[in-house]
Amino acid sequence: MLRQSIRSARLKSSKAWQPSTPIVSATFVRPYADKILSNSLMGSKSHNQKTTDNRSPNDPTQTLTQADSISAVIKQDHRQIEKYYDKVVNSSDHDTQRRYQNAFVWELARHAIAEELVVYPSMETGLNNGKEIADKDRAEHQVTKEALYKFQNMTPGDKDFIPTLEALMKDLKMHIKEEEEHDLVKLEEALLPTRSKDLAQQFEMTKAFTPTRSHPSTPNKPPYETAIGLMTAPLDKLRDMFRAWPNEPGPKPPSGGPAR
Repeated sequence: MLRQSIRSARLKSSKAWQPSTPIVSATFVRPYADKILSNSLMGSKSHNQKTTDNRSPNDPTQTLTQADSISAVIKQDHRQIEKYYDKVVNSSDHDTQRRYQNAFVWELARHAIAEELVVYPSMETGLNNGKEIADKDRAEHQVTKEALYKFQNMTPGDKDFIPTLEALMKDLKMHIKEEEEHDLVKLEEALLPTRSKDLAQQFEMTKAFTPTRSHPSTPNKPPYETAIGLMTAPLDKLRDMFRAWPNEPGPKPPSGGPAR
């Protein structure tokens, strides 16, 4: 009798509460911001088809989807850097020199950091002697960054303006030659074409987030270079708005004040 009473009470209790609406299992969705950040850093297919590389003026526009390999985009940067160098040393007009000095610093600073964040880690993991090659290239970059820091703080009227740039470029040309003829060749041989193209797109995307001036005292390896770069870049880009740039068509940092 007692058992029947307990059983009856349980049945009544279970029927006493019924949800007013059906219970639906919860579905948790990742914030849309995650998707935006992912697309910004890695690039979705549709986004890449519409986006041009973040180049300075004086270079034909090339879309990211046209960058078939990591070596292609690096060589493209090298030619751009050499072109800005020629513009500075072959001009006697201080205003022209100042504009191309800013473009030279802007291009080289971003290029160097993007290599250190994207290319050199790939060398370290993909080549038998990759760490040795990457360490050598980072050491050469450090010399370049120190020279670039000195040059970016000079004005065309300084007596050492051109000699400082020529000394910088002499060492840089040696680095470029060895990188193009040896280091990049080895890297391309170790990569699948699709992976090389992915690296090319990552390289160009990374340049959009890097500092635009030389900071030789900062780390030259991820993750510390990445973190410090993200903190330094906004200030560099703010100052870029008040710098003078070549009067030529093509993407360039936005200007918002008296050029200098």
